[in-house]
Parts: sequence; C-alpha cells; structure tokens
Amino acid sequence: MEVILDPSKANGPDPVMDGDQRTFMKDVVEASREVPVLVDFWATWCGPCKALTPALEKVVRAAGGRVRLVKIDIDKNRQLVQQLTQMGLPLQSVPTVAAFWQGQIADLFQGALPEGELKKFIENLLKMAGGQMPSAELLAEAKQLLEAGDAAAALEIYAALGQQEPENAEALAGLARCLIALEEEDQAKEMLDSLSDKLKEHPEISSVRAQIELAEAGRAAQSQLGAFEQRLAANPDDHEARIELAIALNSMEKRQEAAETLLEAIKRDREWNDKAAQKQLLKFFEAWGLTDPVTLKARRGLSALLFR
Repeated sequence: MEVILDPSKANGPDPVMDGDQRTFMKDVVEASREVPVLVDFWATWCGPCKALTPALEKVVRAAGGRVRLVKIDIDKNRQLVQQLTQMGLPLQSVPTVAAFWQGQIADLFQGALPEGELKKFIENLLKMAGGQMPSAELLAEAKQLLEAGDAAAALEIYAALGQQEPENAEALAGLARCLIALEEEDQAKEMLDSLSDKLKEHPEISSVRAQIELAEAGRAAQSQLGAFEQRLAANPDDHEARIELAIALNSMEKRQEAAETLLEAIKRDREWNDKAAQKQLLKFFEAWGLTDPVTLKARRGLSALLFR
C-alpha cells in the first residue's frame, strides 16, 4: 500500500512539539508505542538545522497525525544528550533525527535532507510501522530462515530483494550476514565495502560491519581464553583480561556472559583506559542490534551504572 502524505489530512492536535529531558520518556519512548515519533536534535548555532527543521515540520504535519515530531535543543538538554550518547545514539553532530517506534530507535539520519528525501524517510517509516512495506514479509521470512540455520535459503531471498531494491539496507545487511554464516566472510566484506557512503552509515549496515570486526577479534581472543580466566583469577582488577574475555565469549555466542563481563569491568573502574570497557560494550550493542534482548538488558545495566 502506498503511503500518501496529504496536507488536507492534517487535522487534530499539532503533531509537532518541543521536548526536553523531563518529558522525553513520555513524549518519545511511550508515545512511540502508538505512532512513530521523530526526534530532531538541533541547536541555535547550527546552520543546517535552520533549513531542516521547517521542512521536517511541514512533512510531519502533512502526514495527518500518523507520525509525530519532538524537537530537542541539545544545549538546553545536555544531560539527556549525554545519556543517549553513552547508550549508543550518535549525537556528536547536529542535526540528527532519530525515528522511534515501539520504544526503540527504528532509523536515523544526520544532516539536512531535502523535502523529497524527508517524505521518503517518513513514508518508509510509516510502512514499516504499519507492517505494509512490500518487502516486509520477505525480509521477515529471510530473517526467520537465517535464524533457523538455513543461510542458503535466506541468501536467495536477500539477494533477490537487493536486486529489486538496491538501496534496501536491511536486505543488503541480511545478505552479508548470510555470507558470514556460509563462511564467506571476505565476500561479505567486499560487498559492504562497495556500498555508497550513505548506505554504510545505515544502522543495519553498521551493525553487520561491527559483527565482522568482532568476529575477527574474537577468533584471536578464543585461543587465549584460559589465559584470560587465569589472569582474572589472580587479579580481578585486570581490566584488559576482562575485556578480552568478553570478546572471546561474544565470539562463542555467549552474549549475556560477554555483556555481564564488561558491565563488571565498568562497575570496577569505568574510566580505565579511556572507558575501554564501555566502548567495547557499545560495539557489542552495534553488532547485536538495537532490539536484541541482550542489548536491551545490558543497556539498562549500563544506564544503572552510569547514572546511579
């Protein structure tokens, strides 16, 4: 079903509002369980923000209440920005627009996009939220096949979708994951390296690239698993050994144990080696995906440590 943005349907309460750190949970996280919510992180000194925000407001209002926009001034909400950044949301530059759906980040972009690209972004978000995106069922089927261990069958679906929709980041990321599962990691890396800069920045693509990097590091760490455990037994504050142990555990598909190992390192000394344990945990989050159950649980644990 084609999603049409029609200004004549823009009735009811204004879907555009200013937000802050006090109301973020209510206006964004909780509200996104009903309709998709875009969060525009901006600043008064940001030139591109002055071009993006009015266009974004126009497109959101034209969606007729099917999507909302919450604008966050980063200078007035530094605590919120710091917390979101530490939890893995890239807010080093503005404007950054994050789309929330069902309490989680569904997509994001940075920089000022033209109105046509904004419409496309919101249309894709609405299709995803409504479960009506033409390729959604195929993507779900391929994902299910891959999770069930049939990477070859999943590969055929992802490859077909990639040919039909060359800009479909989910299909391309799925294709790379199938290649990894089929022990064709070099081919997966070549495919990812050939993508446009825009696609490389997509969260799905970033996730699979992080997965490859962690797999490479994990193979090296696994060979010294016993040594890391012995070092920790001798000295529980050997943070380097604890981080390497987490990398090895992750490569063995022991995600929960890997996350708990890094959380223990952060608890003992969060500042060690320029927050190395925290950075490694964020790398895990990126590779596992925003909605992975272990990511969600570990993110809550990280938040509790950082803001206790």
